[in-house]
Amino acid sequence: MTTRTVDPTQEMAAFLRTRRERLDPADFALPVRQQARRTPGLRRVEVAELAGVSIDYIVRLEQGRGLRPSANVVESLARALRLAPDERAYLFGLAQQRPRTPDATATAAPSVARLVADLSPLPAMLMNHRYDILAWNDPMARLLVDFSTLPPKQRNAMWLCLVHPRIRDLYLDRERVVREGVAHLRAAWAAHPEDEVLSDLIAEFIARDAEFARLWAERDINGSGRGHKALRHPDIGVIAVDFEVLVPLQDPDQRLVIYRAADDASQSALDRLCGP
Repeated sequence: MTTRTVDPTQEMAAFLRTRRERLDPADFALPVRQQARRTPGLRRVEVAELAGVSIDYIVRLEQGRGLRPSANVVESLARALRLAPDERAYLFGLAQQRPRTPDATATAAPSVARLVADLSPLPAMLMNHRYDILAWNDPMARLLVDFSTLPPKQRNAMWLCLVHPRIRDLYLDRERVVREGVAHLRAAWAAHPEDEVLSDLIAEFIARDAEFARLWAERDINGSGRGHKALRHPDIGVIAVDFEVLVPLQDPDQRLVIYRAADDASQSALDRLCGP
């Protein structure tokens, strides 16, 4: 068998059929039917009942008859077929829909939180698409601010940059840092139109900060995953860092940010700051 360019409609049809046929009817609380099962797995009518759609709709999907299910229907099918997270993402991709992610972005997975801690002595932190800071290690807290002393609502990188007295004065090129942050939030806002928390946060920033409002109106978009920052730390003076942004595969709306000293002098300063 050769594989050519993907036809999403036909691939979705085949994918739905194979996942339906792999399910064991005994695992479901299904109505008792008299007919004997001639094929393995669930019947189409049973998938339709579990997903809350018509049997005709399931038939047309499995026959590849040009349907493009909505995000709600894809989510219902994924639940009915008990798809694993990667299978669910695959089905959303075939349907050319964006999955609605649960607000797991508000917390850090324990394994990722441990990774952040284990990255010491490199300063590291985990943020979500809203710039909420979900996890951090001691070097990052010493370099920026002790996040544990802040109310959870204030553990947001953009809020800190706009409002916190120490962070406002920390970056030598503050306007560029704010501009890049605003551009990131605009991209996140477009990608998560259902996120009322993010929309409310942006509205708050626009209302309280003229610089944010001006930059927001420019509609810049930023997807940069690495860069350079110069900071003026109150205890160690000027320090230059390069940063890298990594995305956990299981939590693609989160960002692992890692700082590294950009030169020998900055490394010495970081060693003094983070030493015992």
